[in-house]
Amino acid sequence: MSEAMIEHVRAGQEGAPLARIPSASRHRILIIGGGTAGISVAARLARAGQKDVAIIEPSAQHYYQPLWTLVGAGEARVEDTVRDEARLIPKGVKWIQDWARDVDPVARKVSTRGGLEIGYDFLVVAPGIQLDWDKVRGLREALETRPNVSSNYEARYAPKTWDMLRAFQGGTALFTHPSTPVKCAGAPQKIMYLAADHFRKRGLDKAAHVVFASAGKVIFGVKEYAAVLEQVVARYGIDTRFQHDLVEVRGARNEAVFRHTRADGGAEQIVLSYELLHVCPPQSAPDFIKASPLAWQDGPTRGWVKADKYTLRHPDYPEVFALGDASDLPTSRTGAAIRKEAPVLVENLLSVMAGREPTAKYDGYASCPLTTAYGKLLLAEFGYEGKPTPTFKFIDSIKERHDMWLLKKYGLPQLYWKLMLRGRA
Repeated sequence: MSEAMIEHVRAGQEGAPLARIPSASRHRILIIGGGTAGISVAARLARAGQKDVAIIEPSAQHYYQPLWTLVGAGEARVEDTVRDEARLIPKGVKWIQDWARDVDPVARKVSTRGGLEIGYDFLVVAPGIQLDWDKVRGLREALETRPNVSSNYEARYAPKTWDMLRAFQGGTALFTHPSTPVKCAGAPQKIMYLAADHFRKRGLDKAAHVVFASAGKVIFGVKEYAAVLEQVVARYGIDTRFQHDLVEVRGARNEAVFRHTRADGGAEQIVLSYELLHVCPPQSAPDFIKASPLAWQDGPTRGWVKADKYTLRHPDYPEVFALGDASDLPTSRTGAAIRKEAPVLVENLLSVMAGREPTAKYDGYASCPLTTAYGKLLLAEFGYEGKPTPTFKFIDSIKERHDMWLLKKYGLPQLYWKLMLRGRA
């Protein structure tokens, strides 16, 4: 039996023994995904006294990804963003270290790449999001071979971003945002503002031409925060190019190719030269989710898991719930959103397990801590209505703040590791 077919069981202490499992098993609650969403839900279920919970998760390491922006800006170490997955599996929850391959919601079972068939009474779908590097021609090769192309969307590239910023001597610094939904939609801008501030501190602000090429139509979707960001853009002299979707990187020629959607609805190809390129890759639900009956098969949400926007329950399979980046919830894909989704999902799941209708409601809350300079941050918080929903009522949050920078750099990582992933946030 391969390593991917071994179930890891936490026995209450580190280094717990591994137990072999048969080719088929069944659990009262099965969770697909051991990332932010899956671990948060598992921890809450364990704290609620649920005894038969299992997680399917292939990764041996777990990352706190929001800090990668600061890694790319030289303000954090990538080593500080990672923990062993085994340390995070809640006591009593079983870890099946394997990849989910197929979901059969009629038979109520999940098949894995390692050859397992795992049955369930209730299913929580939280596999995260897929980075589609190869949908941009030449991007993967450029990331691997060119010192001036990077992305904070992967742990091994985030330190490279900082090397790239320090090596920059002037010219065009190009930052991109794709047309697909992405996790932490503000991340492509965060590193751009920090880069612009870094160039200013080095006396390169006149030599640097910072360009934001985004497939979107506006800088930010909530107008109150957009107004602040427009001032930040003006302060740094950033050249914004909206409705520009990156389709190719010609690394050897330092050229980025975009599909530009014109105001008349037509499209044209635009080629921009650069001295520095930071890319946010296209993203989508994992392939096995796209092919499953749990996902929409057509329309604008095609490929994403169906979930009632308030109860997080699947509309077609009442024993299935979904949250996090792979769901079709019409809000930003952020850890802050999951922090609010998880308690609602667990409360509703427990209600359904007890034969009651789900009554807890998620209001669409998400937040995006936008780093606008070294030592400054705009904390954007909003819900389904697209209006600011600040947590800290006693301060003016519609502005750049130093205390919010400290919260992101020091407070939120501690909240994540010590509270949220333990089911306590």
